[in-house]
Amino acid sequence: MDRVLLIDKPAGRTSHDLVAQVRRAVGGPRKGPGVVRVGHAGTLDPFATGLLIVLTGRATKAQSLFMGLRKRYEVEARFGAVSSTGDTEGEISETGVLPPRPLVLPTGLVRQRPPVYSAVKIDGERAYARARRGEEVDMPEREVTVYRFDEQPGDRFVIECSSGTYVRSLVADLGDAYCTALRRTAIGPFDVSAAIKPEDLEGAIPLGDALARFLPVVVLDGVAVDRAAHGVAVEAATGLGDGAVLLRDEAGPIALAEPRGDGLLKPVVGFRS
Repeated sequence: MDRVLLIDKPAGRTSHDLVAQVRRAVGGPRKGPGVVRVGHAGTLDPFATGLLIVLTGRATKAQSLFMGLRKRYEVEARFGAVSSTGDTEGEISETGVLPPRPLVLPTGLVRQRPPVYSAVKIDGERAYARARRGEEVDMPEREVTVYRFDEQPGDRFVIECSSGTYVRSLVADLGDAYCTALRRTAIGPFDVSAAIKPEDLEGAIPLGDALARFLPVVVLDGVAVDRAAHGVAVEAATGLGDGAVLLRDEAGPIALAEPRGDGLLKPVVGFRS
């Protein structure tokens, strides 16, 4: 049950809805011994569509790694109007103000302020909950990376960006504009074209295979397998870089490890316990 599901979220459904659908497909108890954990690796707004990664079993232990992958979006925008939420679900105000062309599309490091109607927590509460009560919400700026921002015909855009980027804010920063459609087409090496139905557990990707698509892999054998499974550092191969490494053997993933300065790999997240 340690799987990674690629799901194409339709408009109108929440990320939580699809996680619940996968949880029903997994079955088993909801609480107590034998429960299989299910979670997602990066939410999509209800109006948005596209790739949602859902994790089951011990794959949830690697949630932060999947969430940290860069994202690709296809976006449609409307100019000459603004939305209170940055999309079609907000209060629309017609301004008639159109930005000069060609548009200035930002790339590289970008400072942005998330929309007040977002899931960012302010003092322990979601910003959108405060905004819906009519409270003033001071959203702190954050620094994100925009790798690609290409304009397409018909006020359409392709955006590749780091985790934590609010595409609605990027569009609003172009002028008087808001998103009329937002579709996530890729997360790291995973593409929406490979999406399956939420109940199709057989079509899910085994955890080790999914991690191997974007992490260096070190295959262990003998006593090193037992050492790594118990959190004991093992010898590192050369040229692994300074990021996370997947330790595995013929049976599958053993642990995620981090390189240490003494030439060893220290397991930090175990998959065998």
